[in-house]
Amino acid sequence: MTMAHHALEITLTRPLAAAELHHAARTMPLAPNRDATRLMTVVRAKTPGKALTRLRRQIGTRLPVDVITTHYPDRNGKILLNVAFPPAAHTALRAAADQAAQTPQRFVELAVYRALAQHADAEADRLERGVQHLLAHTAPAHLIAAVGHCLTRISGAAPC
Repeated sequence: MTMAHHALEITLTRPLAAAELHHAARTMPLAPNRDATRLMTVVRAKTPGKALTRLRRQIGTRLPVDVITTHYPDRNGKILLNVAFPPAAHTALRAAADQAAQTPQRFVELAVYRALAQHADAEADRLERGVQHLLAHTAPAHLIAAVGHCLTRISGAAPC
């Protein structure tokens, strides 16, 4: 069986200095974002999960890694995370997962789902309040025209 290549994103706890980035890039190809707080790389492995583990082992002690994620969703539409918790946090997480009769992985997965759902609800409420405010002070036809104008502007042009 041939091994696939998996695109992974590394989120760092702090920006890398140029020398740190150069040193790390000697072990594997790394593409930094503008401020060197995130890196992209490609890792050969049979599965995305194994690619995450392999990358953590290769660079986990060399760089200030916060989270490693798969860049593309897996077959189930999920982005996989690789997080290394400090021992105290890991102990607390395991205790909370045991109390909820779940594995630590499932406990974190459900916590992330809840947080994302709360964020989506809060964002929808914020947008609804903004639209209601606009509608209270603007004719619907003018608002639709303004939105259409903003949506058709060329990317990179001055904001609406």
